[in-house]
Amino acid sequence: MKVAVVAEFYPRANDPVLGVWAHRQALAARAAGADVRVLVLHRPLPPLAAVKRGDVRALRAALSQPRAVELDGIEVTYVPYVSPPRPWSYGAWGAWAAPALKRALRDLHVRFPFELVHAHYAVPAGDAVRRALPGAPLVVSVHGGDVLATIDRGPYARRTVARTFAHARLVLANSAGTAVRCRAAGAPADAVEVVHLGTDLPPAREPDADGAHDAADAERSAAPPTLVTVGHLVARKRHADVVEALARLRDDHPALRYEIVGDGPERAPLAALAQRLGVADRVDFRGQLPPAQAHAQAQRADLFVLPSVDEAFGVAYIEAMAGGVPVIGCAGEDGPEEIAAAGGGIVRVPPRDPAALAARIDELLRDTSARRALGAAARATVEQRFTWERCGASTVAAYERALAR
Repeated sequence: MKVAVVAEFYPRANDPVLGVWAHRQALAARAAGADVRVLVLHRPLPPLAAVKRGDVRALRAALSQPRAVELDGIEVTYVPYVSPPRPWSYGAWGAWAAPALKRALRDLHVRFPFELVHAHYAVPAGDAVRRALPGAPLVVSVHGGDVLATIDRGPYARRTVARTFAHARLVLANSAGTAVRCRAAGAPADAVEVVHLGTDLPPAREPDADGAHDAADAERSAAPPTLVTVGHLVARKRHADVVEALARLRDDHPALRYEIVGDGPERAPLAALAQRLGVADRVDFRGQLPPAQAHAQAQRADLFVLPSVDEAFGVAYIEAMAGGVPVIGCAGEDGPEEIAAAGGGIVRVPPRDPAALAARIDELLRDTSARRALGAAARATVEQRFTWERCGASTVAAYERALAR
C-alpha cells in the first residue's frame, strides 16, 4: 500500500521537535507494511509576532528549510506556499496551499503512485488535499486543534472543517473525546474512528527485594524530589499552576524541584511568577530538547505533572508513563480521561486549581510505595495500549478500511 502523508506540523531543520508525532506515526505505518512518502506544507515566512519584533533569525530559519530531505529512511518534501498571517486567516490556509500542493502531489504520483492521502489536521492539510486532488481517497487525522480551536475562528473556518470531514473517507481522532467533537463539527458518525498515537517503551527494569528498580530508582532516591513537565510553554498547558503548587509545598518539601522542558511565549511570565512566589531557585527551564533527551528527562522524575486544559490527548503523558513515572493530569480533559480509562498510572485533579494539585503532589511524594505501584501501572498501561507498534497496526488497518469504503 502506497500512502502520501500531508502535514503542516512536521520536523524541520530549525525545529526537529515540531510535529514529531506525525513523523513517528509515518514510521509506525511503514513498519506495519505501508510504503510512505511525506509532503509538508511549509510557509517560508516567520510568525507575525517574530516580524513585529524584528526577529531576523526566525526569518532566516523559515527561508533556509531544504526542499527535500530523508528522515529515518522516509522521503520528505517541503512544499512552500504563502498566506496571510495566522490570526485572521488560518481557516483559509488550505485554499492558499492548494495550488502548490496540487503540483507536488502530481509530481509525487509520477514516481510514487500513491493510493491514498493521509492528512494531519483538517485545516490546512486536509482542506488543501480536498481542493488539490479531490478524487484521491483521503484520511484525516484530528489531533485536537481542528475541533478545539480552528472551528472557533469564525463561520468560514467551521464550514471548511465540516467540508473536509465530509469529504474524507475516514476521520481518525486521537481520543474518544476528540471523536465526539469531530462528529459535532460535521464528520459523518460512521466515518470517525479512534487511533491513538504511541511512544517507545524502554527496557523493563526488574525490582529488587525492596521493590526498588536498581539504578533508576537509586538515582531518583539520591537526587532531590523532582516534578517535570514536557510541553510547549503556552497558557493552556498551565505550567503556572505547577509553579504555584511548588510554592505551596515549599515548607513541607524544601528540596522539591520543578524541571520545565520546552519553550514558548510563556517562558518569561513563568520565570517572573517563580521569582514573585519565591521559588525561582527551584525551577529549571531546560528549553526545547531533542525527543530522546526530553523523554529521558521526564523518565528521571518522581512525578510528571501537566495540568493542561483543552488537552485532546497528550503524548507527553504516555512518554513519561512508559518509563514508569506516575503522571498527573486534569479531570474532564479528553486525553487524561482516555488514558485513565485504558489503565492505571495517571491521576487527575480539578483544572485550574493549584491547591488541589499541591495536595495530590504532596500525597504522592509522601507515599513511596503508592508512587512505585502507580509507576508500574503506568508502564503496564503504555505496554498494553499505547505503543508505536499498536499505533502503526491501527493506522494501516484504517487505511485498508478507507480504501474499501
